[in-house]
Amino acid sequence: MNQRDFFMPAPQSAAEPRRAPQMRRFDVCNGDADGLCAVLQWRLQQPLPATLITGLKRDIELLRQVPVLAGEIAGPLEVLVCDLSMQRNLPALQQLLAMGAQVHYFDHHGFALMPAHPGLHAHLDSRSNTCSSLLMDRYLQGRWRDWALVGAYGDNLLAVADALALASGINERDRGLLRQLGEAINYNAYGETLADVLISPTALYGKLARFQDPLQALQQEPVLQQLLSLKSDDLRKARTLTPFWQDGHASLLILPDEPWTRRVSGCLANSLVQSDPQRAHAVLRSDPQGGHRVSVRAPLDAPAGADELCRQFGGGGRVAAAGIDHLPVARLQPFIEAFAVQHWGQRARAA
Repeated sequence: MNQRDFFMPAPQSAAEPRRAPQMRRFDVCNGDADGLCAVLQWRLQQPLPATLITGLKRDIELLRQVPVLAGEIAGPLEVLVCDLSMQRNLPALQQLLAMGAQVHYFDHHGFALMPAHPGLHAHLDSRSNTCSSLLMDRYLQGRWRDWALVGAYGDNLLAVADALALASGINERDRGLLRQLGEAINYNAYGETLADVLISPTALYGKLARFQDPLQALQQEPVLQQLLSLKSDDLRKARTLTPFWQDGHASLLILPDEPWTRRVSGCLANSLVQSDPQRAHAVLRSDPQGGHRVSVRAPLDAPAGADELCRQFGGGGRVAAAGIDHLPVARLQPFIEAFAVQHWGQRARAA
């Protein structure tokens, strides 16, 4: 008998039942507060083993990273998707559905096409007063409300989150702490590469997932206090800059190309629109192609139009908050001209 024969398993008895293939689960989400907090709620409700696939804020087409699409795994598959544009992930979604996957999809970005498939369980709402964490909260009937509020605060839905927190009996001090946590998690999602941020979104999720209570996480997890301190320093530096262009209705700021500006861009845009709610705000920083990455916020008092503006320049996003991955230098002036005449809040008034 040779060595190969010696290690071969005995043939399975005809009477021995076959084991059912093991279910593989993947949680796929944006690495900002909204995406991570939506997944947290789901896994607190369903504490089953799952592999997390996430990334920085502008890592949108993450669904194609599910290993089954590369033939690396087989068997039954369940995929949770949170806070990722369905349009940007449509090819991978269609492949997963064709392979028999059960896909639960929670998202608040605009969409033009949704596959009609029994394996797709979609919870989509692109109105400006919701986010993926709140959609998850609605689905789970408020079971993990505090984490939903962290996601909403991080997504700059301050009035919506405050109203829901008040209705849930959460006092002013705790509302402030939940907001701090949401904004810190969101701040950590911005950067050109993982070298720009304090901790990868994947590692941050692992630390957050240890806690059912987000206030306990804020008190006991040291990295969260580090994020708050770093965010405060970056915002202080950003507030010393003057706008590149502004008028009575809009303001545009161009950041220098430094690690701190790559971290603070989204958080700064949210801060600007909160402090100056009647203006639209655009925050630009250099991108690797020699142009600009753009974050746009519609006026808080008329929260619609950001996605329309950005789509004119190859970008996209939500009605109140959108972006452009690459704005060539030659298109900066046309962007400013379009930004200056954009009609904000039209869809919000028509709704």
